Order: sequence, then C-alpha cells, then structure tokens
Amino acid sequence: MATVLLVEDDDYVRQALLRELRDLGHAVRSAGRALDALREVTAEAPEVVVLDLGLPDLDGGEALKMLRAVSDVPVIVATARDDEREIIRLLGSGADDYVIKPFSAGHLHARITAVLRRARTAPQQDALVIGDLRVDTERRQVTLAGAVLQLSRKEFDLLAFLARNAGRVVRRQELLAQVWQQPYGDDQTIDVHVSWLRRKMGESAAKPRYLHTVRGVGLMLTAPE
Repeated sequence: MATVLLVEDDDYVRQALLRELRDLGHAVRSAGRALDALREVTAEAPEVVVLDLGLPDLDGGEALKMLRAVSDVPVIVATARDDEREIIRLLGSGADDYVIKPFSAGHLHARITAVLRRARTAPQQDALVIGDLRVDTERRQVTLAGAVLQLSRKEFDLLAFLARNAGRVVRRQELLAQVWQQPYGDDQTIDVHVSWLRRKMGESAAKPRYLHTVRGVGLMLTAPE
C-alpha cells in the first residue's frame, strides 16, 4: 500500500475518498488547495499525489507544473473533462496517469497500484552514455553535453528505456508494454512524450539528432554521426 496525498477541494468527496482509500490500506493525507499541497509535498514527500484540477486557488495545470518543479513524485490527475487534447496536454506537462470524474475508490486504487508498480521498477544499470547524452538511472538525471535536462517522470522513463536499447528500433507496442505497462493504448501518448523530449533535447522530428522515428514501426535512439 502507499502513502497518498489527496488534493481535492470538495469536502464531501475528499472525506469519502479518504475513508475508502484508508480502508484499502493506504496512508492518506489531504489538502484542499494547490498551495497547501505544494507545502505538503516539500515537507514530506508522499509516494503518489492524486491532484484534482478544479482547485479554488490555482489552475490545475499550473499546479501540476509547480509540483513538477519541486518533485518527481508520481501524479494522477483527476479531471471532470473527458477531453483527449486536454489529457494529452496534462500527460505532456508531467502527469503520470489520469482518472475521469466521477470515479470510485476502487478504480483510483487500481490506478495508484499501477503507477507505483511502474515507478518502483528497478533500473537495469546505473548510467547509460550515448554520444553526449548521459542517462543516470540511479539518480534519475539526464545530461546533454553536460547540461541537466528537466524531464518529467514519464519522459525520463521513456528516454531511459530507449537508451537501454540504443541502436535498435523499438516498436510502439513494446514502448506501451514496457514504459506504460499497458498491452495496448493510444499512440498519441507516445507522440506527445517524444515531442516534449525532442524539444528539451534541442531537436525536432524534421531534424532529429538522437531520437529517430522509423515510420510505421517505432523509435530508435542513436548518437549523432
């Protein structure tokens, strides 16, 4: 079970989820405002954050960005909008997963378990070096030509998996299975994370240096020639 920070401003919903998640064995703290949640995370980091996007003091997307600036704790966003573009944007901004309101405590428990299973996967080796790119799996830090890249948890996981398989084409189905722990899913999820990685690495799909798309197959990470 996990230490969970539940960020929800609706008292009724918050108390119901607190009770039900605790009954499922989780140790749960809560906050009703985004700034209170940030203080909670910096004071004593939980294992996972459940972040409602409809908070009274700060836009949920901004709260996610501020949270990502101080911690790489896994974040599950809770949104009332079943909007594909919005969900893709949130995943690109650092969310690890999402739930659509209304949802049950059992559904949320399953999401928490899946996110933590992925986060706790042991790294295969300490550091991976491809050209000027260095992926430190122990410290979860990436440097490019000596400069540290600020990556979200999922961006790091994706880059680390590609680095472990540098020089070969990794199929999209394999990425979904190994990075997202899903046997199938939406290819746009991969595309969004690759787009953010490229931007942070100073390259583009039209002018790739490290991340190469093999059309209709998958992705390959190689050092520039």
